Amino acid sequence: MEPSASNPITREYLLNLFQENYKKLIAGDTPVLQARREMAIAAFKKLGFPDKKTEDWRSTDLSGSLGLDYHYPLGPSEEKDLQKVFRCDIPHLDTAVIGQLNGWYVSKDVPLIELGNGIIIGSLAEAIKKYPHLIEPHLGQYTNVESNAFAALNAAFTTDGTFIYIPDGVKSEKAVQLVNVIQHRENIFIQSRNLVVLGKGAKLTVVHCDDSYDYQPSFSNIVTEIVLGEGAFLDHYKLQNLNNTSTLVSSNWFHLEKEAQLKSHYISLNGALLRNNTYVRFDGPFGDATIYGLYLMDRKQHIDNYVAVDHASPDCESKELFKGILDEHATGVFNGHILVERDAQRTNAYQNNRNLLLTDTAKINSKPFLEIYNDDVKCSHGSTTGQLDENAMFYLRQRGIGEDNARMLLMFAFADEVVSRIAIEPLRFRIEDMVKKRLQGELQICEQCVLHCSTPEHPVEFRIDLSKI
Repeated sequence: MEPSASNPITREYLLNLFQENYKKLIAGDTPVLQARREMAIAAFKKLGFPDKKTEDWRSTDLSGSLGLDYHYPLGPSEEKDLQKVFRCDIPHLDTAVIGQLNGWYVSKDVPLIELGNGIIIGSLAEAIKKYPHLIEPHLGQYTNVESNAFAALNAAFTTDGTFIYIPDGVKSEKAVQLVNVIQHRENIFIQSRNLVVLGKGAKLTVVHCDDSYDYQPSFSNIVTEIVLGEGAFLDHYKLQNLNNTSTLVSSNWFHLEKEAQLKSHYISLNGALLRNNTYVRFDGPFGDATIYGLYLMDRKQHIDNYVAVDHASPDCESKELFKGILDEHATGVFNGHILVERDAQRTNAYQNNRNLLLTDTAKINSKPFLEIYNDDVKCSHGSTTGQLDENAMFYLRQRGIGEDNARMLLMFAFADEVVSRIAIEPLRFRIEDMVKKRLQGELQICEQCVLHCSTPEHPVEFRIDLSKI
């Protein structure tokens, strides 16, 4: 059974699809994971898709995205030239590249890579079969399927994804780059899941790219659970450059134990409708989490960043900075929620959202929110929305810089406060280049991956005579 324009993706359609493919979906599940899958579909049956009456979705309308005709793949796509699909040749960027095609882990060699130091990288479906003792304690333990429809839907339908395991005390020498590609001749509905587990004192850098290779509509529901053991460190990058007919709901759950440190960066450059859910929970004292976000939207694109940080333990610190530039009829949402629980003494929590609206028709809904149940805290939040500074424009124009270049320079300076935080130097240079292209309206979906790997003959430069400043 396939959905159609007269019978679009609905709760009833998905419930029937689950029953029709039940044996195929649970193949490879352990009894514990099978029970969690059944609990998830029961939760989705109760919840259904969120609409504008749902508090956290009041400013994001999914009706248009769900009303299309989609194909749901219950098996991996065939791709003969994997090397071409997942090629990434950014100069001096040394990463271990792994790929997902239409929600399935793909490899030309083996489904699981097991290194001598205990690191495991590969297919989540294969890891469930071979390492259930590593999967069961974590998979589905940090998401809330009872109240989150997309988490429930993903837990019910997930078939594959990526598993990364870093043992206690191991520091990964290379960054792991996960390239998640959508390429299909039909409209496609994707449910993929990733699990990343860092042991005590482990260290890892992850670069997660979401990209589409064609202009076919798609709806992706991606769930990633990331566990940071005691004293672990994660440098995390989420890069999004999808076509202008794609919908992406990306949910990341971060679980931080004692003294764990997280740095997370979201760079959103293109997509018809993007919803980024970020959930951080401090499950031990002296944890630290820093979350940066940059979104550049135009035309009728829509982005919704939802960030929830749960300070459940004392002596932890969280910092958030999200910045957006919206042009033409683009719309955006920032919904930030910091929860300080009763026993979370000496919490430091900061939250800031800043936006530039380049036209009168661009809109942003910014809703930073603090919920505090302890007196011994330092918490603040802020939000600003405006246009380019006229005084700064006047200053640059007086020094011989044309209006267009002056606007571009100010917008890049605004965005660079986030881009400059990227710790991987080759990646930062390429993101700077992509942001300049995006601000000039030159960046479309990339030919290779979200990082626009085909090296330009000349880097993008602003045509400004700096000697006049």
